[in-house]
Amino acid sequence: MAELPVVLGTGAAVLLAAVLAVRLSTRMGLPSLLLYLVIGVLLGEAGLGVQLSDPGLTQSLGLAALVMILTEGGLTTRWPSVKPALAQGVALSTVAVVASVAVTGSALHWLLGLDWRVALLWGAVLAPTDSAAVFSVLRTVGLPRRLVGALELESGINDAPAYIAVVVLAEGTRMDWTLPLLVVYELAAGCALGVVLGWLGAAALRRAALPATGLYPLATVAVCVVAYSSGQLLHASGLLATYVAALVLGNSRLPHRSDTLSFAEGLGWLAQIGLFVLLGLFASPQRLVGSIASGLVAGAVVLLLARPLSVLVALLPFRVPWREQAFLSWAGLRGAVPIVLALIPLARGVPDAGRLVDAVFVLVVVLTLLQGWTLGPVAKLLGVAVRGEPKEIEVDAAVLDELDAALLQVRIQRGSRLHGVYLSELRLPPGASLSVIVREGESFTPQKTSRLQEGDQLLIVATEGSRDAAERRLRAVDRAGRLARWRGESGQ
Repeated sequence: MAELPVVLGTGAAVLLAAVLAVRLSTRMGLPSLLLYLVIGVLLGEAGLGVQLSDPGLTQSLGLAALVMILTEGGLTTRWPSVKPALAQGVALSTVAVVASVAVTGSALHWLLGLDWRVALLWGAVLAPTDSAAVFSVLRTVGLPRRLVGALELESGINDAPAYIAVVVLAEGTRMDWTLPLLVVYELAAGCALGVVLGWLGAAALRRAALPATGLYPLATVAVCVVAYSSGQLLHASGLLATYVAALVLGNSRLPHRSDTLSFAEGLGWLAQIGLFVLLGLFASPQRLVGSIASGLVAGAVVLLLARPLSVLVALLPFRVPWREQAFLSWAGLRGAVPIVLALIPLARGVPDAGRLVDAVFVLVVVLTLLQGWTLGPVAKLLGVAVRGEPKEIEVDAAVLDELDAALLQVRIQRGSRLHGVYLSELRLPPGASLSVIVREGESFTPQKTSRLQEGDQLLIVATEGSRDAAERRLRAVDRAGRLARWRGESGQ
């Protein structure tokens, strides 16, 4: 029992240091993920001597963290932003993965003298972009929604086919005509399971009048974890089920949505911190030195050959401008996912798997430094950078169970076209009423001549039958101003 305070205190100190490292990384322009790795290495065998040598345990903990990261990514992804890039995102997460595995495996077979199966295993491990790196780094770069949507969808979905490929190659599964059918089944079943569980979870949460606000975020995350577990038990893609369920939940009319998203964001940061510190603990600096050459060769192949070719092949049907293709190629960030995937063959005793783990670790550090520092300048150089677009209004809802109604809390963001709109011009549907405006800390009851302003918080009471129409109207005016017509959130 005497060790418990030491363990808890050490864990809290590491977490606090990692949180403060976010501020340091922002000032330095350095991806915070690398600082978490450094913390793990300093705690490991080369520093304080904390030992973590069980690849099976590390892989399991890494997958658990990845589930949390995918949950946060799905919940915080806005469907209107990614919908225009849906086809491109799916192509990048499937066709591009296959092309990347083939190109990387072939190149490393010749350059490093690897056996074909082992070379393809390296290609599968290195194929997926990393959701943790993309969600934490990419959203800070000013890019068109289409590009951000494609990259976010790719990073959220492509873990699934890459994981399947790694397991198949690591287990030595016989390659025959049934293998593509198995992969298609796992992906299709995982997607369908995610949609069903996400829809059922959202419907249940809307009807449940839970006694505490904090229970809604917990229940939402639990639905996503159930999606992962169900997918794995049904021999479908649990990772894809997790992301799709979170995407459905995040774009549903969840009660206390802003609280849920804030909780998920914090959980995602915690998972990223824990995952990268964990991988830093597992790393051995002595082993890494001997894998620098292999890591650099593999990194060069991925960055300069496999990624550009796979993006080109995947986007051929879409006629994407070459500048955007070039940026998509450069923005294929690698992070914890390849390291977690590399632990699978190590845990299953695949020969020479230790070399793969160490080489991937080197590759991730080098590419994260190179790409993370240069994403902004490359976007400007290619002419794809844009000024930051105004954030959408935040609409949160609390169920008023006995009244069969909901209380909508709306915050008007800077740059919103709701600014300057008179209450009479807002034209909320029957059954919805703007009750209170909170402005600069003071509340008042609005009149028809009241004008909305940036930073206002609105409290709107809406019956269950008018709630959807009220939200659509608010989002339409937010985007298109007082002349927005009644055609949904687009404001068109």
